[in-house]
Formats: sequence, structure tokens, C-alpha cells
Amino acid sequence: MGVGLIFAIVLILIVLIWVFIEFKRMKHKLFAIILIFAILFFYFSMAYVFSGANVDFKSYSGIKHATNLYTSWLFSAFGNLKSITGNAIKMDWSSKNSTITK
Repeated sequence: MGVGLIFAIVLILIVLIWVFIEFKRMKHKLFAIILIFAILFFYFSMAYVFSGANVDFKSYSGIKHATNLYTSWLFSAFGNLKSITGNAIKMDWSSKNSTITK
């Protein structure tokens, strides 16, 4: 009985140490994954926004126009997301499936 208890305690300590070490590595991996997704979002959203527009990146006025175009698209997208979230919150998610009115 004593050897089994000691073996279980040692096994639990080994697992806890392994989880702690993996958690420290996971923080760095998580940061890298978030950074990769941010770069991909930035690239694909810029490709989408600038696909129909003639933007000249060689001049200051072209870069200013591109910045204004992208920021207006970004604020519009987040505004739409806010509106969708607000409408989803107002909905009644009970079994009656009706909308809450104030």
C-alpha cells in the first residue's frame, strides 16, 4: 500500500511538472499563433479592400487614400459586427423563439 501511494504521488508530481513546462511553452506558441492570424487577417482584408480600387502606393496621396479606404472599411466591419451582436442579444433564445421588445 505504501509503495503504491508513493508511486501515485511521484506520478502526479511528474505530470504536474510536465504540464507546467508545456504551459510555459504554450504561451509562446499562443502568441505566435495569434500573430500569424493577425498577419493573415491584415493581408487578406487589404487584398479584399484594394481589389476594386486603383491605389497608388508610390505617392504620399496614394498611401493616404489607401489608409483612409482601409480604416473606413475596418470601422465599418466592426460597426456591422457590433450591430449583429446587439441584435443577437435582443433576441429571445427561449423555446418560444420571439424577439424581446422594450
